[in-house]
Amino acid sequence: MNDKHDPARFAKLGFEDFRRLASDPALSPYEKIGFPDAYRAGMEPLIFADILAKLTTLQERDAVVLDVGPGCSQVPRLLIEHCRRLSHELHLVDSSEMLDQLGEHEGVHKTAAFYPDCPELLQQLAGRTDAVIVYSVVQYIFVDTNLWAFLDATLALLAPGGMLLLGDIPNNSMRKRFFASGTGRAFHRAYTGRDEDPVVAWNRIEPEQMDDAVIFAILQRARAAGFHAFVVPQPAALPMANRREDILVIRP
Repeated sequence: MNDKHDPARFAKLGFEDFRRLASDPALSPYEKIGFPDAYRAGMEPLIFADILAKLTTLQERDAVVLDVGPGCSQVPRLLIEHCRRLSHELHLVDSSEMLDQLGEHEGVHKTAAFYPDCPELLQQLAGRTDAVIVYSVVQYIFVDTNLWAFLDATLALLAPGGMLLLGDIPNNSMRKRFFASGTGRAFHRAYTGRDEDPVVAWNRIEPEQMDDAVIFAILQRARAAGFHAFVVPQPAALPMANRREDILVIRP
């Protein structure tokens, strides 16, 4: 496989790594957010359409919106334009290196921080945020910092009826189920170009991997705090829908 298309080169990234990627002019916008071009090029309008379909509060007018870790590819640009059309108050939290590439826009407020280490913004948005997007981010929070502190701080932002999308979560249990199936084995052979089945290992410790246990723990914590929480699938057209899923949280 050509190294340029190997997702392994984007493994074990953290906040400081993304700052470095964002500053590298040799990388594409997709590579700067940790994906090979083949995983995101041409797909981001589909991703944004899925976000809009799930976060229905984004389709109202004059909403308060927060995107945690938007990166610098097409999705945040689509979000900025969408929010402009509907007169939303949009807040973006990421490194300054990422945010600088998105430019300045009326109604868009940028906070350079390693979320949730932004107490003034958390206080400003507490209990009044209609839509929160956390897309392709939770897996890094899980490894780098306290996932529960992240979740608790974010739940506290939601207004009544407000919605949180924890999107594009890589679930190692889901990945194993897929690659243990006939469909998954055929997918693997077609993708690698080799006539061999993927190796699927069960019942072993796998550090830094999100799995069913983590997914259901997130649901339980949100529900115990008084929020509705659901696992929702990604559309089949998305590039990693066979091994990633989303969590939707709603404040009643």
